[in-house]
Amino acid sequence: MFDFLPRSILQMSTIFLSIIIEALPFVMLGCVISGALHVFLTPERVKKLLPKNKFLSICVGSVLGFFFPSCECGIVPIINQFVKKDVPVYTAFAFMVTAPIINPIVLFSTYIAFGNSLKFVFLRVLGSFLVAMVVGIWLAYLNKESILKEIRSPEEVGHKEHKHEIEKTSFFQKVWSVLTHGIEEFFDTGRYLIIGSLLAALMQTYLPTGAILQLGHTKLLAIFVMLILAATLSLCSEADAFIGSSLLSLFGSGPIVAFLVFGPMVDIKNLLMMKRYFKTTFIVKFVALVTVTVTIYALFI
Repeated sequence: MFDFLPRSILQMSTIFLSIIIEALPFVMLGCVISGALHVFLTPERVKKLLPKNKFLSICVGSVLGFFFPSCECGIVPIINQFVKKDVPVYTAFAFMVTAPIINPIVLFSTYIAFGNSLKFVFLRVLGSFLVAMVVGIWLAYLNKESILKEIRSPEEVGHKEHKHEIEKTSFFQKVWSVLTHGIEEFFDTGRYLIIGSLLAALMQTYLPTGAILQLGHTKLLAIFVMLILAATLSLCSEADAFIGSSLLSLFGSGPIVAFLVFGPMVDIKNLLMMKRYFKTTFIVKFVALVTVTVTIYALFI
């Protein structure tokens, strides 16, 4: 039917649809969780649950992902809701960088992908915790600027007025509010997912991957190549280990670990979704900090 189209267009369309189909369920789940946080989580409850000590709060955020696993495809709406509910940004972003990696499903897929070896599972988890601590400490002790955009939707404007009304509603009304907020969040975030997926598909189709692979002659260059591939391919963290294992003989352990750690934290579709909620200057600093930390970590492997 579409034989008249160039082969590259068909390839790009296939990649685009595969990214959307892979990411959509996780984005929907993330938006529903965001709706639940919007309705049930209050700033008062946050203060009771989290330690007052900043460093301990970062540590708590780093391990929450194991108990509340989330794919990176749907984590941005959750983080936005965390921050709006007065969860400290250093705790929220510690959760963001580790949750897609210490997810039990991701740990198991990494274990299987590398021939039932725990080595890469351990190195991947250790790298995610290292990045979480670096990002968390930066946000807790060094960053003094607000990271959220000043977005005031009608829902947010009326939030204070309706806060007590929400608390007095029945459980079923609260569930309806969760679904309503989740749907609004989904359509709001979904456009950024589509744009990001399209950019990822374009880069996968037209970026000369073969030429990039030839650059990996030294370890540092190989790490940079794998960081670029991780951001460009925009793979789901449940599947990226199988791609990483196929490139192991070509690049070696360090660059592959960089690929496994960096991908779930920084990819094109996530950056577009982050831009919806967070300031561009913050996103640039965040990406730079993650890049430097992952590179240094990979160099020592």
